[in-house]
Amino acid sequence: MSQDPDWRADLERYNLRRPFLKEQSIWAIWVYRWGRRIEARPAGWVRKLHNVFYWPVFRLTETAFGISLPRGARIGPGLRIWHFGNIFVNEQAVIGARCTLRQGVTIGNRHADGPSPVIGDDVELGAYAQVLGGIHLGDGCKIGAMSVVLHDVPAGATAVGAPARIVAMPSADSPA
Repeated sequence: MSQDPDWRADLERYNLRRPFLKEQSIWAIWVYRWGRRIEARPAGWVRKLHNVFYWPVFRLTETAFGISLPRGARIGPGLRIWHFGNIFVNEQAVIGARCTLRQGVTIGNRHADGPSPVIGDDVELGAYAQVLGGIHLGDGCKIGAMSVVLHDVPAGATAVGAPARIVAMPSADSPA
């Protein structure tokens, strides 16, 4: 576990002495990273044995904390979840490095077997934001609370509303 650089980056974002005692969301992230490490193992009995333990722990964590981070999703290092509960990420979703999620966030498809979002690095999603369909959120963008994002959002932009609309763009002289 200490050899997983993504997990170390997650812990650094929490910046707490004992995060497992203070933040429920860190448990869901730990289970997600564990599942990714299992998937990276070569096929065989050791991987099967790990899966026997993984699935009940995943379901227990998902139920207890209301955070579903399936191991099929690709989540970059440094994920930070503020406030636990009602967070659902589709198994096909891609989330970049150093992203922030707040309670009630859904990242998923718009219809069964449809495409899921691709989210860039350093993106912040406000409480109860819904990001749906085969869209792209650019690096450093911010999505306001209770927004429903159904279209691409460019890097550095801020989008709010239902449906979301862009209300701020980075200025030309600001660093990207």
